[in-house]
Amino acid sequence: MGWWQVSADTLAGSRFVVSPLAEAVASLLLLERTNAAHPGERAWLEAHLPAYRRRMAGDPVSALVIRSALGPRWTADFLAAAPVPAPPRQAPPSFAEELARMRATPPGQARADLAVTLGGPLPAALDRDDLAERAADAVEWVWTHTVRPDWPRRRRVLEADVVARTAQLGRGGWAEALNGMRPGIRWLGGSRLQINAYDNPPRELGSAQLLFVPVTPHQCWVGWDIPRRYALVYPCSGTLAEAGRSPAPTALGALLGPARAGVLVLLASPLSTTQLVALTGQGLGSVGRHLRVLRDAGLVRRHRAGRSVLYIRTEAGDVLVRSAG
Repeated sequence: MGWWQVSADTLAGSRFVVSPLAEAVASLLLLERTNAAHPGERAWLEAHLPAYRRRMAGDPVSALVIRSALGPRWTADFLAAAPVPAPPRQAPPSFAEELARMRATPPGQARADLAVTLGGPLPAALDRDDLAERAADAVEWVWTHTVRPDWPRRRRVLEADVVARTAQLGRGGWAEALNGMRPGIRWLGGSRLQINAYDNPPRELGSAQLLFVPVTPHQCWVGWDIPRRYALVYPCSGTLAEAGRSPAPTALGALLGPARAGVLVLLASPLSTTQLVALTGQGLGSVGRHLRVLRDAGLVRRHRAGRSVLYIRTEAGDVLVRSAG
């Protein structure tokens, strides 16, 4: 199994990071692999896969670059690089700023990265200097056509996942926050973090920064910018990933009001007030009022989990949502 040796100082400096580029790369992986994890991803693929395939069919060299970058056990480093977190009190990097780092990959490094994923020499068609540029163009197409129109909602989902992971960290430490984050990840003890089930040699992270990067597609990988930072990209909670993909039924919105109905629909699984704020885009006061009305009506209940208060629909709430379609 592959594992990283992580010092206490590295864990102390670890951060959760929301990355537009990671979200676009994860969406690219989903388009290439077509391995939908839930109905929401299947619907997304049905909407965007035909256009993506037409785009790649019209640019066979770029299609070969992307296929070569996505090995069965590894993703080319220039495509899966660790994001650069924003300094304190500064805005995070934009998608364009993140993508510029990929475009700036030296040609020799891009060829070497692809040789690793292919496990041997590059085909003659890839003996060129614009490999990273072509990969970046493909990622930019995915961002522009499939991610950016939905980015405000996706960002709220990712922020809600960070809230949930941070709460887990506060309740049970890093072991609870990391276990189950993505397939193969678990805390082994002895400052060892298992990152996958492959028989890879261990890595000593030293003083590097460790980043945890959620994405809404059910895709995962590791990336790095040695020796400065390492990243674990993981799929956010399935409940959160599907949240917001189906609007509240019209009849339910007419009965309760669209905003309150939206809160009730989301509470098929337990969520905190903070998560509901992130997912709905409503203010804390508005969400609190909706929850109070729904509780008084017997449609939701709350319970405490550690220091968090979680809300979930009651049986009456489930019946109302189902009957409204």
